[in-house]
Amino acid sequence: MRRTAPDFTHLLAPGRIGPLTLPSRVIMPAMDMNVCHDGVIVEADVEHYVARAAGGAGMVITSASAVAFPVGATSMKEPGLSEDRFIPGLRALADAVHAAGSLLCVQATHHGKVARIDTLEGRPLLVPSAPQAAHDLSALRDNTPEELARMGAVTRGKSPTYHEATDDDIAWLIDQFVRAACRVMEAGADAIEIHCAHGYVLGGFLSRADNKRTDAWGGSLENRARLACEVIAAVRRAVGDRLAVLVRVAGEEYGEEGALSLAETVEAARLFEAAGADAIHVTGWGRNPFRDFLRGPLPNEVGAYRHSARAVRAAVGIPVIAVGRVLPEVGEEMIAGGDADFVAMGRQLLADPGLVDKLRAGRPESVRPCINCYVCVEQNFWDETPVCAVNPALGDEQAAVFLPVPSPRHVVVVGGGPAGMEVARISRERGHRVTLVEAGDRLGGSAWFSQLTTPPNGPLLSWQEHELERLGVVVRLGQQATPASIMALRPSTVVLATGASRGLPAVPGADLPHVQTGDTLRALLTGAGTAQGSRRMRWLGRAGRLTGLTSRPDLIRRATRTVLPVGKDVVVIGGSLVGLELAEFFAERGKSVTVLEAGAQLGLPMALPRRWHAVRRATDHGVHVERQATIEEITATTVRYTDPEGRSRTAPADLVVVASEVASGAPLADELTERGVAVEVVGDAAEVGYIQGAIHSAWRVARTL
Repeated sequence: MRRTAPDFTHLLAPGRIGPLTLPSRVIMPAMDMNVCHDGVIVEADVEHYVARAAGGAGMVITSASAVAFPVGATSMKEPGLSEDRFIPGLRALADAVHAAGSLLCVQATHHGKVARIDTLEGRPLLVPSAPQAAHDLSALRDNTPEELARMGAVTRGKSPTYHEATDDDIAWLIDQFVRAACRVMEAGADAIEIHCAHGYVLGGFLSRADNKRTDAWGGSLENRARLACEVIAAVRRAVGDRLAVLVRVAGEEYGEEGALSLAETVEAARLFEAAGADAIHVTGWGRNPFRDFLRGPLPNEVGAYRHSARAVRAAVGIPVIAVGRVLPEVGEEMIAGGDADFVAMGRQLLADPGLVDKLRAGRPESVRPCINCYVCVEQNFWDETPVCAVNPALGDEQAAVFLPVPSPRHVVVVGGGPAGMEVARISRERGHRVTLVEAGDRLGGSAWFSQLTTPPNGPLLSWQEHELERLGVVVRLGQQATPASIMALRPSTVVLATGASRGLPAVPGADLPHVQTGDTLRALLTGAGTAQGSRRMRWLGRAGRLTGLTSRPDLIRRATRTVLPVGKDVVVIGGSLVGLELAEFFAERGKSVTVLEAGAQLGLPMALPRRWHAVRRATDHGVHVERQATIEEITATTVRYTDPEGRSRTAPADLVVVASEVASGAPLADELTERGVAVEVVGDAAEVGYIQGAIHSAWRVARTL
C-alpha cells in the first residue's frame, strides 16, 4: 500500500534556537559512529555528518563527545574535547557541515557509570553514589557464544569500581565542561548539547535511582539538578551568545524503582531554562539495556516520547526537541500540534540521509524508511561502527554514488522480493534497461508476508515498488521464469533473486495437512496457489482474495484477530527470527502457542536488542518455549519432541508451522550458465540473510553490473 503524501509545511519551516536559525525543524541527534581515532574526528566522520547536512537536516549533532577524554569516555573511537589537538578535526567538521548548508552541534558528556575506558585503564567510575541495583542479565541466554565473547572483549574481563564524587570532583567536572565548550566554540561549531540523560554522570545526579546522596548534591530535585544547572550556567558564561546551549534529558526513565519521572523532568527543565539553556531535548531511557532497551533510548514505539515533549514544552519558554522513532508524518503532526518545536530523527537519517530534501521536493514516497530492526545499534555493544540493514552506504558515504554505465545493457532480474527489487533499482539508476520477472501476483516475496508480523517491513517494500515505477523498470507479475522464457527476453545479464526454499522436517507426519511452511501459510492467508490446509483456511484465503482483503496487510492483521480458523493450539518449529514473530502473531490472536527450537538460542539472527525484546514479548504473551528440542514425530493432534534432558514430551497442535528448514539455492543458475548467460545470485537464494542480507548482497552485485 503506497503511503500518502502529507503536507510537511511545519517540519520544513526554519526555526530558532537561541542565537541560531535552523533551515528546517529536523535535527539529527547524536548516534555513536565509533570511527574516531584516539578521540580525533577523521574524514569518515565528516562524510557521515555532511551527507545528512547536505540532505537538508537543520542541524546535526555529533556522537557523544567526552569532555575529559579519555577519562569518562566509553570508547576510544568517540570524539574527545579535552585537548586542543581535537580542535582541527572539529573545525574541519564544522566547516564541511556549514558548506553543506546546515549547522553543527557537539554533544558533550562524561559517561559516569558507563565510562568503559576508565575501567579498562584502571580508574574507578565517577558516580554520584555507588550503584545498588544489579541488571537482570537473563536475556543474555539468547546470545551466541561468539556474541558474548565480543561483548566481553570490550571490557577485557575487567570489573568496574566506583568513586563517589567529592566537591573537588564536581568542581573539576564543571571546569571540564567549560573547557570543552570553549574548544567547541573555537572550532567554529554552532551549538553544544549538554548530556543529562542515559545514566551518564549529569543524568546520574538527576535521578533518584542513581543519586542517594544526603548533601547539597542529593535529596530534593533541586539538589539533584544542581550539578547540571551549574554546568549549564558555567558554559553559558563562557560562551555567551556565540553558541546555542542545548540540554538533553530523559522525559522518563523505565525499568527501575525510583527512576526519573516525567513530573521531575518537567521541573528540572524549568531549572535548566533558568540556568541558561536555549533548548531542551527530550529523550527517554530504559535503565536495563538487556530488558528495557526498546523503551529507551531507541524506542520501538513510533513517537514514543511525544507526551514527554508536550509536557516539557508546556512548562518552559524555550524550544523543545522531541526524539523517539519520529517518522516524518509524525514529526509534522507534533510540530503542527504544539507538542514540540523541533524533532530529532536518528535512525531515519541513517537509512536515508536525503530525507529532508526529498520531503521539500514533494517526494515523500522516495524516502527510504528505517525498518526498526536495530542492526545499527547492535554494533555498539562491541564498539564497532553501525551498519544499516537498508542503507549499505552507512559508514561509506561514497558508496551511495552510483556511477553511470558507459554501455547500458539489458538486466533481467528474476524474483520480486527485497533483493530483486534492490538490484533492479540500482541497475536502472546506473542506466541499464531492466526487466523484473516475478512468479507471484505481487512484489515483496516472503517479505510481503513478513509485514503481517513485522509491520515496519511494509514501508520498505512500498518504497522499493515506488522507486521501480519512478525509474521505469519493466515489472512482469505472474510469470514463472524458465530458462526458455528468460532467454526469450534476450538478457545481457540475469540476476536470480528467487529466495530461499522452505522445506519440512524429516520426521513422521511432516506431510499431514495441518503442517505448513512459511510459504504454504502465506499461500493460504493470501489465497494464492494450491497449498493444503483445513477447508476453513482455504475458504478464508479465497474469500479474502475475492474481496481484496488479501492485498492489504493491515486488513489481514485486523481480520485475523476476529477470524483465524487454525484451531486453538499452534506449534511453531524453529525459534529463529521468523519463528518468534509468527509465535507472537498467533498468540496475539488468542492461540495457545509452543515454540520448539533445536538450538540453544532464540531469535537468531535478530539484532541483540530486538531479539531480547522479541523473546520477552513472546513469553509475556504466554508462548511456551523449548530450547534444544528435537522433533520426533508429528501426529494429527500433537508434536512429539525430546527435551535437552532426553525426556519425551508432547505439545498439542491443531496447526504446525515450520519456521526452520530454510535453505538457499538457485536451481536456474546452472541451466542459464550452460546456455552462455552471465548469472548472478543475490538475497536468500545465495545465502539466507533476510532483509539485511538481501539488500546488502543486491547492492554489491548491482554496483558491478
